[in-house]
Amino acid sequence: MSDELDLIDAAKAGSVVAFTELVHDYRERLLRFLLTRCASFADAEDALQDTLINAYRYLHSYDSRWRFSTWLYRIAIRNAANVRAVGAEQADDLQDAEADPLLLCIALSERENLWISARRVLSEEVYAAMWLRYVEDMSINDVAAVMDRTVSWTKVNLLRARKQLDAELTRTEKESKAYG
Repeated sequence: MSDELDLIDAAKAGSVVAFTELVHDYRERLLRFLLTRCASFADAEDALQDTLINAYRYLHSYDSRWRFSTWLYRIAIRNAANVRAVGAEQADDLQDAEADPLLLCIALSERENLWISARRVLSEEVYAAMWLRYVEDMSINDVAAVMDRTVSWTKVNLLRARKQLDAELTRTEKESKAYG
């Protein structure tokens, strides 16, 4: 952690090398997270680029009382929302699948994947909270900070989301047994 704080201090002093080293380990994780929030890989890459630019531009506002990753993910969430607002008109995969039986089979098989099911049934905000907690392994407090929500909201919505996913996966399993 002290290495990270040293890099932050050096980057705040204007070191591009320090900033590059600082965000290097976050790039892949941020891109994975942004892929869950954006309509396409290109949109996620755009949001990642905007996130890193904004992080560099506003690094002086970073408060070391918070984890750097929490601050960075908050920026990423805002940038994903901006990209999503620009490219809001995306076709739904299942609508496309209705016209093509092969696409329908692919879409149905993808339902077995927990995160695909989660993206389909949860609100974007709750999905993001789930991703941060269970994929990025953030603490409840950090998830709450990234999402700009209370710890209580985070706990309650994670619990509700787990129950909703359990119900969805049970329903999907029953449907697949009925067809199989």
